Amino acid sequence: MTDHAEALGALKRYFGYDAFRSGQEGLVNAILDGRDVLGVMPTGAGKSVCYQIPATLLSGVTIVISPLISLMRDQVDALNDSGIPAAYINTTQDSDEQSMVLAQAARGDIKLLYVAPERLETERFRNFATRVPISLIAVDEAHCVSQWGQDFRSSYLGIGEFIAALPTRPIVAAFTATATERVRYDIVTLLGLRSPQVTVTGFDRDNLYFDVIKIETKRKAAWVAQYIAQHADESGIVYCATRKETEALAASLNHTVPILRAASSSASSMANGPIAVAYHGGMPAEVRDKAQRDFVTDRVPVVVATNAFGMGIDKSNVRYVIHHNMPESIEAYYQEAGRAGRDGEASRCTLLWNESDIVTRRRLLDTDYENDRLTPEEQEIVRASKRRLLEGMVGYCRTTDCLHTYVTRYFGETVTAGATARCKGGCTNCDHTFETIDVTDIARNISRCVHDVMYDYGDDGKPTRTPVRQGLGSGKITAILRGSKAQDLLSRRLDRCPSYGKLDGVNEARIRDVLSQMTTDRFLFVTEGRLPLVCFGERAAETVAPDFHYEIKRIERKPARTRTASQRAAAGSDVQTADTPGTALGSFTPTDDDEALFQQLRELRLTIAREHSLPPYMVFNDRTLRDMAQLRPITTAQFLAVNGVGESKLAKYGKRFMEVIAAACASQ
Repeated sequence: MTDHAEALGALKRYFGYDAFRSGQEGLVNAILDGRDVLGVMPTGAGKSVCYQIPATLLSGVTIVISPLISLMRDQVDALNDSGIPAAYINTTQDSDEQSMVLAQAARGDIKLLYVAPERLETERFRNFATRVPISLIAVDEAHCVSQWGQDFRSSYLGIGEFIAALPTRPIVAAFTATATERVRYDIVTLLGLRSPQVTVTGFDRDNLYFDVIKIETKRKAAWVAQYIAQHADESGIVYCATRKETEALAASLNHTVPILRAASSSASSMANGPIAVAYHGGMPAEVRDKAQRDFVTDRVPVVVATNAFGMGIDKSNVRYVIHHNMPESIEAYYQEAGRAGRDGEASRCTLLWNESDIVTRRRLLDTDYENDRLTPEEQEIVRASKRRLLEGMVGYCRTTDCLHTYVTRYFGETVTAGATARCKGGCTNCDHTFETIDVTDIARNISRCVHDVMYDYGDDGKPTRTPVRQGLGSGKITAILRGSKAQDLLSRRLDRCPSYGKLDGVNEARIRDVLSQMTTDRFLFVTEGRLPLVCFGERAAETVAPDFHYEIKRIERKPARTRTASQRAAAGSDVQTADTPGTALGSFTPTDDDEALFQQLRELRLTIAREHSLPPYMVFNDRTLRDMAQLRPITTAQFLAVNGVGESKLAKYGKRFMEVIAAACASQ
């Protein structure tokens, strides 16, 4: 197979990097050695490079299976701009255009060919695939193959069949940003990966600041408007739960933000034209496409969207992602929030929520899930699974732990002692003080009740010698603890449980909150199936220990603790409150001269991008411009030493950037 040293040379030649990021090199080498791979890497960690570099070195064509037309177009444009021949086939092309692309691929003129999973089912493409040497099939957003993932797509189920039907089986590489152990199993099984190298690089993104704010629905729009007004030169995404909300909020921002900026004399290089554009699946395709292009090309700084927006969006300079409503799962939230800071620069992820968000999400889960590939019984099982996914999201909002730790633990990463104290990116829980509620007694009684309901009780109140049931659902547990007189409880003698009525003075919502958080924290476990049962989790024994203590967040925060100027400088920003939207945290603080040059380089980048009809980040991302502003290269060798400058981009853009840098150096 290909010499691994060639891979490093290709990385430098095409992308301008001297070394692979964490996890990339092992995956690249495994592919070059002929092994199937599964790469689980957070958004912005460079998954695409793991198959793009092998594609440049392997002899045949690489087929990239990608779910969205917009993603194909952006990645193909970026590859061609870097000197790698790539193309796509999709429904935006007529038959003659598709024939031309297939002919180029058959001649070996194209190294990467992007297609949607539906394309694999067409006779024309299958005929092409049987006569053209295919060296690698890369499946992007591979979690879509699993019904347990947050973006299940039935079209992905045909990928394994397509691969199996090829005359010569190519190497298969699957990539995703968010996959629990169960979803990873589905990916390997359903795609037919053969003894794959599985690489999970870690889910933490230490350039992201995580913020959770409980706020009334009527105040959310004002908070978002204030944040955007204070971050005039930054690009951001605001996610809403419904199509109606996206349009209403976008209109509100376009009215309110200019007024706020005028009041504060806030100037912005992005301020000309609309502030925000709406995006959702109910829009006409041409309107939706224009909204996305305006955002990606920095013509509009903010997109307000449903979750229909973003999968595969490769815009690297998104500085903030705000969730106007609670998402349905940690998987969905982390994938959407992870679209901030793909270039590694400090960025912020803020979740605005309240109790009505939980009610709305629960209602949607119970009424909106349909899948004609599943039986009614299987659909109910999936519904129950999604309810548990939602509980994980609720736990994220209510946890008192470091939010980085919460997410990494959710995805199965082992968190070492003291990890919370080393919150690298920063989060609202580590940076704020907040009130907590001591719920030790409630937690103990819940745990006791989970034990009690496994037995029947006689007239003397004594339990049977052996358990007669595995457990009961959370609603029944809550009813027993509150001393309910419901007939189904009384007929089953559950009123004789020792824990019956022990929490009769505690409201139902509080008991449910504690039970939910205990599940999140692994004191309890909820089974799958049509009737989920509450059972003991791996930490259940802790609840009977004499020193057991349990608290949950009250949410309404006390004023933030005072920090010294040096502490604020180390964090990169002052502590913010729920009413004061803050800036993204980061460790790099440029000098005034560096910042002035960085802004000049941004303006040049925008000019070049519009000349070539490219998104600005495809010319150079913000991190590369920061590097230029610090290193100030004025020779070809110096320019190539900048992180993210490859030979193709040096030839295309180097002269103009070096002229701006030289002029800045001469004037200082």
